[in-house]
Amino acid sequence: MQLIPKLEIKSLANIVNFLNEQSVGRIASIDEQGFPQIIPMNFVYVKNGLIDTMTDNRNIGAIYMHSHPFGEKIENTKRNSKVGFEVDSYVCFLPSYYFHPTDASQADTLYISIVIKGNASIVQDTNEKAIALNALMNKYQKEGGFEPLSPNMRSVREVTVLKVVPEQIRGKYKIGQHWTETYRLKMARNIIQRETEDNARRILKIMGIENKNNGELKVLKEPVM
Repeated sequence: MQLIPKLEIKSLANIVNFLNEQSVGRIASIDEQGFPQIIPMNFVYVKNGLIDTMTDNRNIGAIYMHSHPFGEKIENTKRNSKVGFEVDSYVCFLPSYYFHPTDASQADTLYISIVIKGNASIVQDTNEKAIALNALMNKYQKEGGFEPLSPNMRSVREVTVLKVVPEQIRGKYKIGQHWTETYRLKMARNIIQRETEDNARRILKIMGIENKNNGELKVLKEPVM
C-alpha cells in the first residue's frame, strides 16, 4: 500500500495509542467461498517490547479479542490464519463550499485510519489469556470495580481469546497537517460556523487548535502523528 508521506502516521507508538483509544475494530477473515467476512469487535492492543519504528516489526505486540468459541470467524481463521484488521475515526466532513463556491468535487473529510495485515490464532496459554482479558477490562472498564483475572480461573480457561499478530501496520490521517497554519485557521473558522459548539471544539482539539473564550483561535501544536 502506497501512502502519501504527508498523510502517513510514522510513529508506531502513536498508532498503538490511537488503537487503544478506539472502542471498535473490524476483523476481516476469508470464508469457505473465498469471500472476506468483516466483523466489528471490541479489542485491545497489548504492547510487547514496543519498537517505535515502522520498519522493524519485531516484538510489536498483538491485538486481542474476546470471542465466542464457535462461529464463522473462528472457523475462517483456523482454515486460513491471514486476516485484516481496521480501526478508524471519522473526524469531520468538509463541505465543498469551504474550498469552492460551486464545485462539489472539492468536498473532503478529516479522518484517522489504521490498517493491519497479520495472522490470527486462538490463544491456548492461560497466562497470556489472563493478560489479554485484564487488558480488555482495563481498557473498557477504566473505573475499576472488578478483581483481576488469574490464569487458574475456570472462566479464563474456558473463554476463547483471538489473537492477531501484525505483519504490517499502516496508518493514514488527515487532520489539517497538510495545510499551512494560516489555511488551517481559516478551515477552523469554517468548522466553527457549521458544526455545533461541542463538536467544533472536539474537531479543533484534534487539529491542535484552541478556540479561546473571546473567539480568538490559536494553534497549540502541529497535528503530527
